Amino acid sequence: MHKQLIKRAETVIEALPYLIKFHGKTIVIKYGGAAMQSEELKAGVIQDVVLLKMVGMNPVLVHGGGPEINKYLRRRGIEPKFIGGYRVTDKATMEVVEKVLGEKINQQIVSLIKKAGGKAKGFYGKKGKVIKAFKYWKKDENGNKLDLGFTGQVGGVRFRFLQKWMKMGYIPVLTSIGVGSNGETYNINADKAAAAIAAYLKAEKFIMMTDVPGVLDKVGKIISEINTYKADKMIKNGGISGGMIPKVKSGLYALRKGVKTTHIIDGRTPHAVLLELFTDYGIGTMVRK
Repeated sequence: MHKQLIKRAETVIEALPYLIKFHGKTIVIKYGGAAMQSEELKAGVIQDVVLLKMVGMNPVLVHGGGPEINKYLRRRGIEPKFIGGYRVTDKATMEVVEKVLGEKINQQIVSLIKKAGGKAKGFYGKKGKVIKAFKYWKKDENGNKLDLGFTGQVGGVRFRFLQKWMKMGYIPVLTSIGVGSNGETYNINADKAAAAIAAYLKAEKFIMMTDVPGVLDKVGKIISEINTYKADKMIKNGGISGGMIPKVKSGLYALRKGVKTTHIIDGRTPHAVLLELFTDYGIGTMVRK
């Protein structure tokens, strides 16, 4: 019995240097994938985020919800359409995006944080108008512009507004819906939105939760740490491919804009955020300058 208690105490002691180092720092977490689908994993993520706030850090949660959007679209008889990994967002699709991401998922996360003992404030689209956006034009292989409808990209972030809520003890919960200069709403890639928010807040860490262990080498072994030069090189030579490319690129963008480190972690691992932040070994891939 005593051995188990001592082991618990040792775990807390291992976390102490990190608790001191990151006290008062901003940690932006992009939340998505399996960690949003499993109720057990969801509860763990919420507990992690509340704990970060309680020990003196400033967590900011940015979430997606692609699978849920697709499900609702199909219920309405609309087949989801993508071009080059970007959702084609016509008016009907944008209405579903706002309903699912804003009114449903965002409010659910805020409610769960409150139930776990934290204070949370949800922001999405016109609610808070935190993310300023403009239309995103995708180009084909010939350089021709492709119209993706109300698909946008970040044009600015009301970071001082977010900081005000953080100072009042709240955990901001944001979804990737931006607002244009004429009040129109845009659907933004969640990884890119989270990276921009981390950059504007000059976050200490930008954590992306995925459904893979992290960046893998040629034999499938996880790379625990990588710098921007090597990451760029791996993208160019195909060492990083598929869905990992936009995630790594989002992380690199955040680093170049002043974020200290980016972490790509497996959200399927219970309490992945705490394991990455507060242990000597971590569980994912850390990207640094």
